[in-house]
Formats: sequence, structure tokens, C-alpha cells
Amino acid sequence: MPILGFAAHGVAAQDGIEQAFAQELLAGVQMRSITENAEYCGYIGFDGAGELVASPPTRGDAESCLADDPANIDVITASYHTHGAYSPNYYNEVPSTDDIEGDEEEGIDGYVATPGGRLWYLDTGDMVISQICGLGCLPADVNFVPGDMGKIAPSYRYEDLVTLLE
Repeated sequence: MPILGFAAHGVAAQDGIEQAFAQELLAGVQMRSITENAEYCGYIGFDGAGELVASPPTRGDAESCLADDPANIDVITASYHTHGAYSPNYYNEVPSTDDIEGDEEEGIDGYVATPGGRLWYLDTGDMVISQICGLGCLPADVNFVPGDMGKIAPSYRYEDLVTLLE
């Protein structure tokens, strides 16, 4: 089983190289996620040679995804997942409380792509989510309706996210 968490590798939690890697990775899987209306998920971390790598994306369903164990990662630093296609029935332009709670439980941070093309970083040390980039920085669902969830803040504390999603 791979080792979880940044502390095991001595890497700063929100490393710019990892963010760029996550953005490129999620840009590559985003349209498949939207077209199939399914979440895709996996892990980011370091292989035995110390290279930053990602596990292959695992397909979930419209509401969730459970990543396969990453055979190619020795030290897991973060999770990644998409939120599938746009739906007016879900608040899918922000990570869910389950998203950040799941990463916290695993002792890792996370990255989430939304139907509007936002990329979020989930910092489980501080329990804060922050937009790395806003609308359209990743491929977006053509059916996405900007403003459907109201104003989206650039970041949320966990407690604020709980209130927003109630």
C-alpha cells in the first residue's frame, strides 16, 4: 500500500509544480467526464524514482467516485476528481463536504474540476478550499449556466462550505 501524505516526502502542501500537473491532468479527463456525466478520480504522488505521477483515472457515477489503489505511486500527495456534467440539481461548482472530509480522512489534499471549468485545491491541513483558476480554465460543459449557484467565492473554510451546501 502506498504511503499517504506530504510529510512522508517532505514536499510543501500546495506546490506550484503539483498544481500545474493537476491542472493538465484534469484538463485531459474533463470532457470525457462531462460527456459521460460521470465523475473520474485518482491519485497524484511520487513514484519510486521520485517523479510526480498520477494513477489512471477511475470511472465513478454521476455523484461519486472511488479511486482504485494506485500501483504506480509510492507516496500519495493528493487525490483528484471531476464533477461530471452540469446539472441544476447539484451544487457541483464547489467541492462537496464529502470531498474534503474524504481527503482529510486519508491524510492528503485534493484537486476538483467542476462542470464550469473551475479547478479547486482542497487543503485538508487548514480545511480550506481555494480556486486555483476560475470559470473556463479547464474545459467546461456547454450546458453550464454561469451564476446558477449564485456568487462563487475564491475560497471557503470548511465551516462556510457546510453552510453553503445545507
